[in-house]
Amino acid sequence: MDSETIGVISNGIKDHLSVQSNGSDSPRLCHKQPFVIGVAGGTASGKTTVCNMIISQLHDQRVVLVNQDSFYRSLNEEQLKKAHEYNFDHPDAFNTELLVSCMEKLQKGQPVRIPSYDFKGHRSIEPSRLVNPSDVIILEGILVLHDSKVRNLMNMKIFVDTDSDVRLSRRIQRDTVERGRNIQNVLDQYSRFVKPSFEEFILPSKKFADVIIPRGGDNDVAIDLIVQHIRTKLGQHDLCKIYPNIFVIFSTFQIRGMHTLVRDVKTTKHDFVFYADRLIRLVVEHGLGHLPFTEKQIITPTGSVYPGVVFCKRLCGVSVIRSGESMENALRACCKGIKIGKILIHGDGNNGRQLIYEKLPADISSRHVLLLDPVLASGNSAVKAISLLLSKGVRETNIIFLNLIAAPEGIHTVCRKFPKLKIVTSEIDSSLDRNFGVIPGMGEFGDRYFGTD
Repeated sequence: MDSETIGVISNGIKDHLSVQSNGSDSPRLCHKQPFVIGVAGGTASGKTTVCNMIISQLHDQRVVLVNQDSFYRSLNEEQLKKAHEYNFDHPDAFNTELLVSCMEKLQKGQPVRIPSYDFKGHRSIEPSRLVNPSDVIILEGILVLHDSKVRNLMNMKIFVDTDSDVRLSRRIQRDTVERGRNIQNVLDQYSRFVKPSFEEFILPSKKFADVIIPRGGDNDVAIDLIVQHIRTKLGQHDLCKIYPNIFVIFSTFQIRGMHTLVRDVKTTKHDFVFYADRLIRLVVEHGLGHLPFTEKQIITPTGSVYPGVVFCKRLCGVSVIRSGESMENALRACCKGIKIGKILIHGDGNNGRQLIYEKLPADISSRHVLLLDPVLASGNSAVKAISLLLSKGVRETNIIFLNLIAAPEGIHTVCRKFPKLKIVTSEIDSSLDRNFGVIPGMGEFGDRYFGTD
């Protein structure tokens, strides 16, 4: 790919995942800090088109677009009389302090009201626009990369680079059709203010961009690469950067909706089991994808050759009694006739663990093992179970540990001791409480699933 097609994504892109906690026993708000994208470029360069293309491809994520134009300062009566002499492309034309304040609140998970600006009357009008926190926030405007306070809010900085003649023709069409101005005024404003401001403030901000998009919305390749990078960042927890053996299922509205239901204290047992089973099936399917396979060509009923694969056949499941038994049906549904062993581990004071019972396939040492436990909390039970498997001759690389949610403490405990196994989970939670319960968690999984709470 030509180096001008898309700029290099800098190593300085900030990690976007964080958790807020009030540090008390009261209900606490846990959220992932949004991924903030700044999109800058000259007037009519195609910034809005680029933003809309990104939003359309991120249809399964919550995305909000914030326009820098909304933060234009209202002109007073004296300025309105000479509006044609006012430089709307100068940094002073924007209320940057208010812009930064709104963006910081969105990053903290707080809703904000964004001003509505009337381009014909040159002032903010009511009603303002309510913007709720989202997974992705796109801040678009000619000068969003100019001010360091605004740049520091961004995880990714984009500059849309379009030929000046193209931008001028678009500007003329936009201002005459949408903003009720005549061509002569548009040309006069462009030569007096727009072009000089572009050269003095906007073009120099290009050097701060992580990604440069020539031709704006016409550059499909650049847009696709940007969206791919955003998806990678959204699906990547900080711990995945530390431990390459952790695999978190990519989150969608479907998965988040199911987590909302199984985590809700008001959810009935019937609904809890139904949606927990759906999540478990996804985790099992994802885990099976990490098993080795061999290529195999087959003949279809049409007489055609299909280049397929054959899954690993030396496989078994091991459930940690009793919560892990909730995952057995999903495993059996995916792997016909699979053998499943069981391990019972009991707490032994100070969060210690004692092996009480084990029943495993006699030939388990020659098999790949799917270890089943829906919640990875402190990791002590997992360590005991994995140590047992290793003592039976199972290779560490042949163990895939499946769970619905995992606490960072448990991940650290397991991955530091067993760096060669794989952990597959659907979400990584924020922490453990003083009783080693996962926060925000879903309560005592076994009790809720089997109806014994």
